Parts: sequence; structure tokens; C-alpha cells
Amino acid sequence: MSSCCTPAQTLGTAEPNAKLKTVALIGPPNSGKSTLFNRLTGLRQKVANYPGVTVEQHMGRMAGVGRNDLTLIDLPGIYSLDPFTEDAKVSIDVLKGEMPGTPRPDAVLLVLDSLHLTRQLMLAAPILHLGLPTMVLLNMTDLMESQGGTINPLELARELGTPVAQVSAKQGTGIDAIRLFLHDLESKQAEIEGVIRIPQKPLVLPVLGNAASTHSWAAQISKNTGYRAPLSESASNKLDSVLLHRIWGPLIFLVVVMTVFEVIFALGQPLSDGFGDILAQGGNLLRPLLPNVWIQSLILDGAWKGVSSVLVFLPQILLLFLFIGVLEDSGYLARAALIADRVMRTTGLNGKAFIPLLSAYACAVPAIMSTRTIENKRDRFATILVTPFMTCSARLPVYMLMIAAFIPNIFYLHGVFGLRSLVMLGLYAAGGVAAFTTARILKSSILKSSETPFILELPQYRMPTLRSLGLRLVDRGWVFVKQAGTVILSVTMGIWVLGHLPIQFASGHAISPELPDSLIGRLGHFIEPAIAPLGFNWKIGIGLISSVLAREVMVATMGTLYGADPETHATSLQTALHHDMTMGGALALMIFFAFAMQCTSTMAVVRRETNSWKWPAIQFVYMLILAWVSAFAVNHIAMLFTN
Repeated sequence: MSSCCTPAQTLGTAEPNAKLKTVALIGPPNSGKSTLFNRLTGLRQKVANYPGVTVEQHMGRMAGVGRNDLTLIDLPGIYSLDPFTEDAKVSIDVLKGEMPGTPRPDAVLLVLDSLHLTRQLMLAAPILHLGLPTMVLLNMTDLMESQGGTINPLELARELGTPVAQVSAKQGTGIDAIRLFLHDLESKQAEIEGVIRIPQKPLVLPVLGNAASTHSWAAQISKNTGYRAPLSESASNKLDSVLLHRIWGPLIFLVVVMTVFEVIFALGQPLSDGFGDILAQGGNLLRPLLPNVWIQSLILDGAWKGVSSVLVFLPQILLLFLFIGVLEDSGYLARAALIADRVMRTTGLNGKAFIPLLSAYACAVPAIMSTRTIENKRDRFATILVTPFMTCSARLPVYMLMIAAFIPNIFYLHGVFGLRSLVMLGLYAAGGVAAFTTARILKSSILKSSETPFILELPQYRMPTLRSLGLRLVDRGWVFVKQAGTVILSVTMGIWVLGHLPIQFASGHAISPELPDSLIGRLGHFIEPAIAPLGFNWKIGIGLISSVLAREVMVATMGTLYGADPETHATSLQTALHHDMTMGGALALMIFFAFAMQCTSTMAVVRRETNSWKWPAIQFVYMLILAWVSAFAVNHIAMLFTN
């Protein structure tokens, strides 16, 4: 055991009347840190990457406590400051003031989950060793009290030699104590209501880097403070005995996923249809206001129809993220990680790979960034290379479009599950099978490594808050709309322009060529021989090329091309596709999208994470070949059954 400093020394870092500028927020995963961050910043935040690394950072003004002059830095959720992962390295560099472009924090807010305090205290020791003014926030105290748990915060403050406050990020209670703590650092007021003051007792901390010593210290602190875990642990264990059962657990998870897809189709499809009607009516209202035929064609048949073709799926995408938010905030997804770990170990992947793979259902870019939590470099690279196989939300518009156009709305089990939701489940499963099969190949060859244990602290079951879910939906909705208003809009207008060149003149009037004779038509016919065996025509080929920028651009491109075609511009995109493709071609297109790497942003982040263009190049070629071969097989198998 070694002594670090006295309580007076801990606060001595801040000079009297010194003006605070930066505060760091740190805590273990699932401690409620993100909820507290949103509470303290009043949802005013910005997201970026730390210079030189791809670890995402959140920063915001502390408007939630009336301190717009203070910047709150949300550090990665970690269990210790051992520099084995990029998360811990970033936290250490920021806290020591060694992160380029980020000032050293003037104070630290350490968030600990009251429900699992003994284990959570193991992070307190290295944080207090830094000597920064620190406030310990015992989160989820509302659950702690309602479930019969007890703790003496005064004794905890004496043991840790630092201020302690009981808070509930979910309910917003105890937040004022943070404001008063920060004010006290500047003004040195004598008393703070709601904050346990630092008693004058020597602070003794365990030896850094010694896990056994730190665990013994944390256990002793818990004992000295009269900590007693909530009585509901037994009820939680009973629920876990069902949800984590070797047989019932996977079956329940499958039912949950099927239910999500069924609701997305049953509720989301009518919402999307209604939203599509609104967008179509908006275009009709704009047409008389535009000056001439060329402008009308560019704005409405090109840009408006292309962007609308993607925006129409916004309700279904928001429904998907709503369900993911509910499952994550309730604590169920952490249980799903343990269920998946049994399968993942057969492929050679570490259980920690489940979280990046799961988050890839939203977007592969942050998912690949989150692989920084995997200590073993070979395991991390294997996870990075297979993550794009997971079905991200950008694929959803393509799936929904093709399923609605070609898959009949048939129900089974007395209307419980529909054929469309089963097809959607099959596409998600296909991506997962491709990911795990590829991982098995990698882990048994070029990325072979020794097996490492998977340790995961299960969060407490809790009811998701409307605030947290609302923030998630606003964030994802804004990302989707922003993508539609920038990349997709630019591509659709470019497609329209190429579809009207070269301009011909007859009798002094400018005439656009027939679509097949335009520049975009010539390009499409040039690549058509390579995709014709898959059941794709030249328009699909143009869509595949444009989708390399972003997968959802495929739908916008189809909307623009069919909108520019005189034969189909008056029909819906689903109707136009249904008359232009066979069932085999439609199924092949969905399989192609399930496997192909069609995202420039993902390739760029893979290059940054691996520090080489070799891996994204191999990844792109491998996924393209797999997609082509699989689509070829699906198309020809379908032809055998339909002929």
C-alpha cells in the first residue's frame, strides 16, 4: 500500500478564485455516464475524434448546471487506467494534459454505479492517484434506495478523501451538487448543501497496476462505508437465469428480433407510405412555381424524386433505432452479448467483438472505432475486417424497397409473423453468417492468436427514459436527413445532369437525348455485361456504382433514373422496379447488398484504424467477389424455381 496525498492536497491543485475551464467526466461502462453527460450539457454537444487517434470524443458546455463557460469532456467508459487499450490511453493522456489540442482538465467528475459499488471503486484508486480535484458521483441512487441497498456517503467521503454526491442521472436529482462543487473550487466556500465535504483524514490508496491490491482496497472501502448491495439482485438473477439460459436465451433473443422486424413492417410501412404521399404532394405543389421545364425536371424529377426515395424510409429507420434504444437502455443487449459469446468463440472472435458488431447495425464507422476496446491487435483487426458484413441502417432502405416490391405480404402462425419479416431476418442472418465465417478463416490463418477471456459486467435492469430514447432518435434522424441533404442530393443531381447529356439542338431548341443514349446510359450499358448474369440491368449497375459513396444512395439513384425515364416517371419506384426486374434479380440484389462493401466512409476508417490501405483493399475485393458469386447463385437458383 502506498500513500498518495491528503485531502487538502487533493483540492490544492486549484488555486483560490481560479477560473475553471475544463472538466473531465469519467466512469466505468454502464455506470450511466452518457445519460449524465447529456443531463449536464443540456443535450448541447459536439462529436469529434482526438487528434492522432480514432477514439470518439463528446464535448459540450455544462448548460445543465448553468455553467456555459465550462467545457465537459466525456472520456471513454473504462474499468481501469491500465494502458492496454486505446480507451485507457486516451483517458490517461487527457487527464495528464498530454493529449494534443485538449487542455488538462481542471477537475474530474467520477461516475460510479451505486448498485455495483465494490467493483466500480476499482477505478477510483487510479483516478485519485492523479491528484486532480475530483468529485465522486454515486449514480442510480434512486434504484439503490428503492431496492433496499444502503451506503454511508459520509464515510465514503472520509475513506476517499474527496467530495461525494448521490445523484440520479435518469431522474436529474443531485445535479445541483455538481454546480456547487465547481463553484466551491473557485470560491472556496465553507459549506455545500448536498455534497459530502472532504474530511481531514489521510488518504491511502493501493499500489497502481496491482489488481489484487486494488480489489482488496475497494472491498475494504465498501465494508467501511456500510455498503450493502440492493436486495433485488436475487430477482435480477432469476430473470438472468431465463434470458441467459443456454436454450431459452437464444430462442428468446430470436423472438425479440422477429418481433422488431414485424413491427417495422406492420407499423413502419404505413407510416412510410403516408410520408411518401406527403413528399409527393410537396413535389406537385412546387411544380407550378418553377419557371420552365428544364428546372422542373432538375428539381422535381431529379433531386426531389431521388431524395424522396430515401427519405420515405425515415419512419422505419427511426422505429429500428427506437427498438435498439429500448433493448440497450433496459440492459438486455448486454445479456445478448453473453449469448452471442458462445457462438463467437467457435469462430475465434473474442466476446468483446460483440459490442462493435452489434453497434454496426446502426453504422459500421463508429462500430469499427469501438474495436479499440479489444486489447489483442489480431483480434481487433479480425473484428474490423468482418464488421461491414453486419447489416447497417444504410442497407435498410434497399431491403425495404425490394421486399415491398417483390415479396408478397403473407403471414404465418395465424398472422403472428409475415413472410416479409422472415426475408428481412434472413438478410440480417446472411450478413452475420458471412461475418462469422470470414472471422473463422482469418482467425485460423493470418490473424491467429491465443484465446482471451470475455469479462462483462451486466448492467442493472432498468426502464428506458423518454429523454434518452428521444435524444437517440433525434440524433439518428438528423444524421439520416443530413446525408439525404448533402451526399444523396449531390449524387442525384449529378445523375440527372449525366442523364441529359450530351444536349442536342434541333430547330434552335435544346433537346436532351433518350436516357439509354445519355452519358449515364452509355456508362450503364458499358458495365451491364458484368452484372447481367446477376439479373441486373444497366440502371441497377449505375446504382451500384453510386452506392459506393453510401449504400442508401442506391435508392436515390434508382428514383432519379426512373424519374427521368418518360416511361416510368409517373409510376412509383416499386412499380417501376417490379416491371423492370425478375424475382431472381431482386433477391440477388438484396444478397449483393448484404455482402458488398459499398461505403467510402467505412473504407476510410478501416484505413485509419489499420494504418494501411492494404487491409481495406483486401476487404473491398473479398466482399465484392463474395457478393457477386452469391448474387449469381441466388439469381440462377431462383430462375430454376420460377421457370
